[in-house]
Amino acid sequence: MSSGDSADNSAHDIGRTVEAVWRMESARIVGLLSRMLRDVGIAEELAQDAMLRALEAWPTDGVPDKPGAWLMQVAKHRALDHLRHMNMHAGKEGELSWELDEQLRDGQRQPDELAEIAQLAEDGIDDDVLRLMFVACHPVLPGEARAALTLKLLGGLSTAEIARAFLVPEATVAQRIVRAKRTLAEAKVPFEVPRGEERKPRLASVLQVIYLIYNEGYSASAGADWLRPGLCREALRLGRVLAELAPQEGEVHGLVALMEIQSSRERARTGPNGEPVLLLDQDRSRWDRLLIRRGLAALERAGRLGSLGPYALQAAIAACHARALSPEATDWPRIAALYDALAQLLRSPVVELNRAVALGMAYGPAEGLALADQLLDEALLRNYHLLPSVRGDLLAKLGRHEEARAEFERAANLTRNERERTLLLARARDEGGRIG
Repeated sequence: MSSGDSADNSAHDIGRTVEAVWRMESARIVGLLSRMLRDVGIAEELAQDAMLRALEAWPTDGVPDKPGAWLMQVAKHRALDHLRHMNMHAGKEGELSWELDEQLRDGQRQPDELAEIAQLAEDGIDDDVLRLMFVACHPVLPGEARAALTLKLLGGLSTAEIARAFLVPEATVAQRIVRAKRTLAEAKVPFEVPRGEERKPRLASVLQVIYLIYNEGYSASAGADWLRPGLCREALRLGRVLAELAPQEGEVHGLVALMEIQSSRERARTGPNGEPVLLLDQDRSRWDRLLIRRGLAALERAGRLGSLGPYALQAAIAACHARALSPEATDWPRIAALYDALAQLLRSPVVELNRAVALGMAYGPAEGLALADQLLDEALLRNYHLLPSVRGDLLAKLGRHEEARAEFERAANLTRNERERTLLLARARDEGGRIG
């Protein structure tokens, strides 16, 4: 190998190291800078500058013993330089107007020493990550923008990675992120954890975004892959971080429990060629028992913190499947009861559709079909492929094969996922073969 090849490989290794450190530390760095600067957009730009500095310095100087701390220090110096420049530009040398944290909630303070700011910036790193979550998931932003910004700021993903994950053009994701930052700045969204009456709806927004990211990975809405494990793992990581930062919030643990248990099935959900394997057909010996134990523990924590909310109830449903060593051992009456409770909290036709499946399994397909038929006029389900898919399954169990075939074909025409379309068309053919 030539010295040039060796240098190229070394630079490549350094690049991968920087990328790995950035993925782990970016949320803490951007969070701290956002607290100092009160502008998420500028904070991210300066944090990116620190990463570029690492790409320049580490090939020559070597990787520091504490690479995360190195990036944090460089980023903090960039922020202080920015503040100094802004103060000089405004003719207010020695005065800084960014709000300090918990201690300054009842007023403002303008320290005249940059050193004091640097010291204060050392505190509250974990709180900064929590604040950053609430900012990135602010309801002032549309759902797609919240998801993209969360993956960018808290997941450390590149714009290209986010675009690949959601199967949209990179330019579309970039535009969403730019608009999101501009919207946050124009709306003057405070960099803080909401308190009192504001906290519950804002926390619900954070959980909704994490759940949206997870669901897109668990059951890809479009494309050639049945699932995208990278998105599931990123959402689960964010959920675990949130659970550490907000340990007294039961629904946070409920969502983590749901994602842990659902993720335990990852290896069993696809066949040798990537084809979907439905829940009742999965090899349960391939389920990850460690993830199941973690999920059940998180569900127990959620229960100790009060009555179960929507995410914890869904986790309890997933737990029924996880505890069953075989499909026949599944406690379907309990699952149906849990869906009844969930339907009381969430007036959602999708929940009702899932309840129809549970009723069909617990009390017979005619019972499930009766509920599914009541959903045919629901506007939200008009183009939802799972409604005809569920009806097809229930009709097939009742021996109404011609109707079942038509429903599976309709579902295949509605889905945008290629793997799911193949599965549904195969089921339609099977039902066609039973007509006679």
